[in-house]
Amino acid sequence: MTGGRETLYGWFAESAAHHPEQPALEVGDERLTYGELRRLVEGLAAHLVQVCGGRPPRAVGLVASRSLVTYVGYLAALRAGATVVPLNPEAPATRNAAVSSAAGVELAVAEPAYGATELGVPVVAPSVAGLRAFAAGGEQAPPCAAGPDDRAYVVFTSGSTGTPKGVPVLHRNVTAYLSHVVPRADAGPGSRMSGTFELTFDGSVYDLFVAWGSGATLVVPMRSQLLSPVKFIAGRELTHWFSVPSLVSFAAQLGTLKPGALPTLRRSVFGGEPLPLASARAWRAAAPDSVLEILYGPSETTVSCTEYQLPPDPADWPNPANGTVPLGEGYSELEFVLLDEAGAAVDDGELCVRGAQRFPGYLDPANNVGRFLSIDETGTVHPYTGNAPLTDAHWYRTGDRVAVQDGRLVHLGRVDHQVKIRGYRIEPGEIEALLREQDGVRDAVVLAVRGPDGEKELAAAVVGPEADPQPLYAALGDRLPPYMIPRRISVLPELPLNANGKIDRRALTGALEQPSAY
Repeated sequence: MTGGRETLYGWFAESAAHHPEQPALEVGDERLTYGELRRLVEGLAAHLVQVCGGRPPRAVGLVASRSLVTYVGYLAALRAGATVVPLNPEAPATRNAAVSSAAGVELAVAEPAYGATELGVPVVAPSVAGLRAFAAGGEQAPPCAAGPDDRAYVVFTSGSTGTPKGVPVLHRNVTAYLSHVVPRADAGPGSRMSGTFELTFDGSVYDLFVAWGSGATLVVPMRSQLLSPVKFIAGRELTHWFSVPSLVSFAAQLGTLKPGALPTLRRSVFGGEPLPLASARAWRAAAPDSVLEILYGPSETTVSCTEYQLPPDPADWPNPANGTVPLGEGYSELEFVLLDEAGAAVDDGELCVRGAQRFPGYLDPANNVGRFLSIDETGTVHPYTGNAPLTDAHWYRTGDRVAVQDGRLVHLGRVDHQVKIRGYRIEPGEIEALLREQDGVRDAVVLAVRGPDGEKELAAAVVGPEADPQPLYAALGDRLPPYMIPRRISVLPELPLNANGKIDRRALTGALEQPSAY
């Protein structure tokens, strides 16, 4: 019925069949076994098909909150054979409506509190009691028609042109990914795995399906509990943890990351941004019995594509010049090449990837131009221009500059201006484009700068004698999700230029980290 592990839903269904009495999900005070969760999923999936007039929906929007309804909705959409399109409930309605339209969403699932979301499609917003009523009705959805070449989910990343870019991931892409990471996680019945990532962030795919693909329990913290990660891990006796590294810094600032504070952890994984070695050492001391690993990868390569597991003894840890844990090695199922600006293979250049996890191309084919390349038998690089079909032979350009040091990949930054803030991938150009549309703004630059707490945050500089930060904040809030809104907007008489007449981003970064300089 589900195609086994050839589809994303099949990973859950197989565990539910083998471990029906094992705990599958904890969200707040709700606790469900695999059998209970599957019954709720079947009931909601059947209802989604009914709402679509008796046929499976092609794509289901998921107004993604940390609730039982949301997690059941994710699985129900997959069970019905639909593509899952997570939507940020804090994003402006116009942005979610645009995302839904681009992804072909036909209906959405949301908590009752979000039932009035203006998406332009029907919204199914059951209570927990409503989910149980659907299950009690005994209705079943038709056999899942999704196959390996169908879309499993679509996530949207920030776009440099001002429009979010849709990244569709096929079932075969995510199945290849899970086939690699699930065995490596060393999880199974009795394991208790964190669900720290928002469902709009593809790190959540690891959370959900490493847990549900192995028979483990997914334990979802509320946002308030993420503010006290050590307390949450210890109180819920987690065995597996996956988060962005900034939560390590946060725990350290609280003074709770003390030696031996996390005795139940067996595996700790970090991704979404570089992990400073100092943070790794602090976490290792707090969780002395835990394996410590870093994952790296853009959404276009299905969550992650490289891994590095730190040696058990910190005395054996590497010490790269950039002070962060190496990216390590690429997954053996994928191919990698580092290219310089001239297209020559080097040991220090842009990382390009192809293989089973590489996505098939953006929803808008125009976004593929410049993001892919091919290499012929002579070693000559041919940038993708969109004049021919995109094939599995094409390499995806990650935009990340990587070097090989001591046999390991080390991240050196971006070859463009894209930044990551607390795991979210952001194109400053999207924010800059919106700022330039506003009255009184002649030019704008958005940068990632060091905040008061030492973590990266967004700051904007605008030029215009009549520019006023307060209306600019309001205008951005109408168009962007909260994580893309700069913490500071500074009005400058002019932007600093370097000797070549280009914007001096280094000087501007220093100025924005010290706003009193202007």
